[in-house]
Amino acid sequence: MPKLPIISGRELVKLLGKIGYDVDHQTGSHIILRHKETGKRLTVPDHREISRGTLRAIIKQAGITREEFEKLYRDK
Repeated sequence: MPKLPIISGRELVKLLGKIGYDVDHQTGSHIILRHKETGKRLTVPDHREISRGTLRAIIKQAGITREEFEKLYRDK
């Protein structure tokens, strides 16, 4: 399985927007997202590069698989 890509926080917010997450607010350097239907909340750091471990944790919290994320990333 290939490594996860290094992406920025803003790019991740755009990708998560495709699966129903909207920006709720921003506190400092963290963007808070909320899912339209479930109300589930995610926190994404607004950094130039998100570490792979943090990205993996956000993908897991979003309730999608790594493969689903990679497809979203490829289809951006």
